[in-house]
Amino acid sequence: MSAKFTEDMIKTHTILVPDMLPIHFKLIMSIFEAEGYKMELLRNDSRAVVDEGLKNVHNDACYPALLVIGQFMDALKSGKYDPDKTALMITQTGGGCRASNYIHLLRKAVDKNFPQVPVVSLNFSGLEKDSAFKITAGMFLKMIYAVMYGDLLMTCYNKCRTYELNSGDAEKVLSKWERRIGNMFRKNSKFFMKLEKISTDILDDFGNIRLSEEKKVRVGIVGEIYVKYSPLANNHLEDFLISEGCEPIVPALLDFVMYCASSTFNDAKIYDNGNITAGIYYVGYEVMYHFQKKLIRIMEKHGKFEPFHDFEHLRKLADKYINQGVVMGEGWLIPAEMGALSQAGIRNIICAQPFGCLPNHIVAKGMSRAIKQDNPEANIVAVDYDPGATRVNQENRIKLMLANAKR
Repeated sequence: MSAKFTEDMIKTHTILVPDMLPIHFKLIMSIFEAEGYKMELLRNDSRAVVDEGLKNVHNDACYPALLVIGQFMDALKSGKYDPDKTALMITQTGGGCRASNYIHLLRKAVDKNFPQVPVVSLNFSGLEKDSAFKITAGMFLKMIYAVMYGDLLMTCYNKCRTYELNSGDAEKVLSKWERRIGNMFRKNSKFFMKLEKISTDILDDFGNIRLSEEKKVRVGIVGEIYVKYSPLANNHLEDFLISEGCEPIVPALLDFVMYCASSTFNDAKIYDNGNITAGIYYVGYEVMYHFQKKLIRIMEKHGKFEPFHDFEHLRKLADKYINQGVVMGEGWLIPAEMGALSQAGIRNIICAQPFGCLPNHIVAKGMSRAIKQDNPEANIVAVDYDPGATRVNQENRIKLMLANAKR
């Protein structure tokens, strides 16, 4: 029987968080810290993480499942954490893929090695009803802001560190705003809702960094959400692209959150199965879309950084290539993002996929030809990530793509 996370553990336990989106997760963690939770973002990324994953997860399981579970087990075995005062947190989207199901793989591995360690679920679908780990409506609203600020910081940081004349300037500004926004959430300050003020100040701070006027190859990164964002999973892909003289362009996390919400009420429409849950998700979607449009207007007004894609535009683009009923994995979002990047002049695109992730191979590799027919100059390469794939082979494949891009 797996250990349960109880009310008493909020005060006594440290919750370990997997390293998927370092910037976003730091901000989201501060929201939980304001409610009394203690959290720590894992950054262990040695080969031992993969080895622990292979020991505790069947080799046929997908690479993200193997890495997340391996990172947790490596941390617990390191001696750095007291198993009697440690819990693990994992996200669940409520879909049919690993994002919902590998919590059971994690619990199996934990029960075998550290049965006293509880596993808590971060989800908005009511999947874990008997846990003391709760998300209130107020926390959900804060998390939307955290995702938006995280997207803005990620975008500005990648742009500036690609072109900065003084190495480290972008890192300093990023650290400053991670601390400032995190403190707003920790102190329960309502100032976090000043979206225009905070976003403009962020844009101004990054905009004041002295940048080179050199024109570099811009490379979009799409794919399965974990491999797309996690430096552990994609072998620090953004850092590698910058080292190769490129500018990485990473779509916003808010797009994925809105994709999950829209898929729920869109399915209800497609299958004529309307219900209260679909209605709630529709309202949540409208709130997020309102915020997204506001942030896009702020970025357009500022003028120094390229605004995010309008999500309704992404949905219309998806309709050119694939039905919006295709929602397993990242579904229609991947071809929509590839189409949007191509339209924006970012024709070099890396599709980062876990090897054997069937739904994403279908909507990524399977739709590449349709994207290229619509955008003849599109230069798309699919890169598979799994325990047996060497970093050298992955990087050589990307270098070949970049050679074509530079020609």
